Amino acid sequence: MPPPGSFKDAVASLYTELHRMAVRLFSAERTGHTLQPTALVNELYLRLASGEELEWRSRTHFFAIAATTLRRILVDYARTHRAQCRGGGEVMIPLDLAEAAAPCTYDDLLAIDMALSQLEREDPRAARVTELRFFAGLEEREIAVELGVSEITVKRDWKFARAWLATRLHS
Repeated sequence: MPPPGSFKDAVASLYTELHRMAVRLFSAERTGHTLQPTALVNELYLRLASGEELEWRSRTHFFAIAATTLRRILVDYARTHRAQCRGGGEVMIPLDLAEAAAPCTYDDLLAIDMALSQLEREDPRAARVTELRFFAGLEEREIAVELGVSEITVKRDWKFARAWLATRLHS
């Protein structure tokens, strides 16, 4: 990882990992989707580069910020697409990156985002764990380091968050 604060160097050296992250998010995506992994990484770069100058404490910290930004990009895209198509095409949203993705609509993606926002109000750490797992694909040990908690705490938060989100999304 480049020295803290070196955003352009960080992105250049981590581009491959960022692209892999984007490919994973799109792995179950329908063919012909207008947003592609490379475009997602480019949008991520533009949003991060146009914001305030941030100092990266670590590789994990960089991916934590990238995860939040990816979430915003995908939700913005879903809102725009939904407004244009009113429920058009489907996207695949993996609720657990270790499991197969399940199909859902843009409306479903927005529902996931709303549920995650509600979880942030009730249990901010569990919401952050979910965001880091879902959008950045970070492992539990990496999340533990980023959040300054034990790995077992991350496992508990992840288990709780999945159950909490499942009850909100299936009711």
